[in-house]
Amino acid sequence: MIIPVRCFTCGKVVGSAYPEYKKRVDMGEDPQKVLDDLGLERYCCRRMIVSHANLIEDISPLG
Repeated sequence: MIIPVRCFTCGKVVGSAYPEYKKRVDMGEDPQKVLDDLGLERYCCRRMIVSHANLIEDISPLG
């Protein structure tokens, strides 16, 4: 749905990193390098970004 603001495990703010991650990966950059550049070093924070499925367009009545 919507990317969580904080990591469920450690509480680090990860929501603000998702738009930059998505943009850079769509441009062809390596996801591992992008996550490193964004400062997401813990596995728990990385999984919050990598496993996110953006479904808001599919369920939103405003789409």
